[in-house]
Amino acid sequence: MTAALRRSVSSLSVPNYRRYFVGQVISVSGNWMQLVAQMWLIVKLTNSGVAVGLTAGLQFAPILLLGAWGGLIADRFPKRRVLMITQSLMALPAIALWLLVAAGSVEPWMVYALVFVRGTVNAFDNPARQSFVIELVGSDRVVNAVSLNSVIVQAGRIVGPAAAGAVIALAGVGPCFALNALSFAAMLVALQRMDVSQLHPTAPVERTQRELRAGLRYVAGSPALWIPLGMMVVIGTLTFNFQVLLPLLASQTWHGTAATYALLTAAMAVGSVIGALASGARGRVSPRILVIAAAAFGATELLAAIAPSLPLQMLALIPLGAVSVTFSAGVNSTMQLNVTPAMRGRVMGLYSVVFLGSTPIGAPLVGWLAQVGGPRLGMALGGAAALVAAALAIAAYARNGAELRFRRAVPA
Repeated sequence: MTAALRRSVSSLSVPNYRRYFVGQVISVSGNWMQLVAQMWLIVKLTNSGVAVGLTAGLQFAPILLLGAWGGLIADRFPKRRVLMITQSLMALPAIALWLLVAAGSVEPWMVYALVFVRGTVNAFDNPARQSFVIELVGSDRVVNAVSLNSVIVQAGRIVGPAAAGAVIALAGVGPCFALNALSFAAMLVALQRMDVSQLHPTAPVERTQRELRAGLRYVAGSPALWIPLGMMVVIGTLTFNFQVLLPLLASQTWHGTAATYALLTAAMAVGSVIGALASGARGRVSPRILVIAAAAFGATELLAAIAPSLPLQMLALIPLGAVSVTFSAGVNSTMQLNVTPAMRGRVMGLYSVVFLGSTPIGAPLVGWLAQVGGPRLGMALGGAAALVAAALAIAAYARNGAELRFRRAVPA
């Protein structure tokens, strides 16, 4: 094992993080099975890009509405306990979709409703999960752990869609939902078996007045936080819409099947794993890395938008995946390293709002644009938005450069 690879996986030397990693790999793979299945189900029920965009939007609308409150809950209560509750609840919508599909009575509005319910639970799960990472590994390894979390997500994007494509081809979409429901058991076992004495917990925040407003003021007063967050507002809204665009590219541009969609998703995930491992080996984050990643994100998405064939588009999705995860993991690490522990839950709640909660705004817009002008036009919009975000960030960093010398780690 080379030194770079050892640095890429150094957080796995922490027993609690190993348990978390294994549980997340299984759970996230199941989650991606469900995402592929529900999007393909909507495509087949409606054949509408707007409906696909609406489904993606409903999944993340609760984060836009409740993500900040989810961050506050993560600051007030032990994060491990919060996660055990949310992971249990998230299995219920998957079970309901499985039963509806098995009964042959599923309709689009039912899918929309259950996607929204799942998103509501996720509004509380995501901030707790994001801010729990540093409690597992400590501040010295947080950049590496965040990058490994990206590896988990991207590995799930390879395993989950591939499994979903096979299951859909053999047995239909219903079993995908049942398998996702079962996958949450792995995360619950991992959380239950953790050695709590080896965690680095933050003391719960006492209830006070205007706690959410205090979190917003805190971020607004720190360029090290609001500039990356502002970049994510633009890119999260208009660029991170692959859940909408990839199924439409598979179905409308390439006239393919669920297997085509799985291949596109897997190609992007391969690049994302490479990008995540590279980020973990780097062990640091800086304004320069964020700006370069955002600009590369825009450029590679524009290249993917004009790919003339399916093999070339799959090839273009590999570097697109690498730079997208470099950017998102970089912003996540920046937020974690530059926040005081008492505010971590609220700040990561805001991160969830702008990264995931922006989808209800961007996904229907991109879905409509793909419906009117084709999926390639939706990708072109995302690429242009990332380039604009990079340019705006350069100007903001230039005005605040003296305050933005990021440290590799800060005391927790």
